Amino acid sequence: MLEEQLEQQVKSDALADAPEHVKLAVDLIFLLENNKVDIDVALLAIELVKSDLQQKVIQK
Repeated sequence: MLEEQLEQQVKSDALADAPEHVKLAVDLIFLLENNKVDIDVALLAIELVKSDLQQKVIQK
């Protein structure tokens, strides 16, 4: 238990200095894994999100 807490703290410290896109990616992975989202479903959803965001960039 203590070893696991220490490992989490080290990961948190490393993440604190990470670029924003890495932090967001870690958060999204955590969300998908904790909600046991099927990998194929997640990949399809990510493609939709990517497409939507790309359209918003074009519209700017």
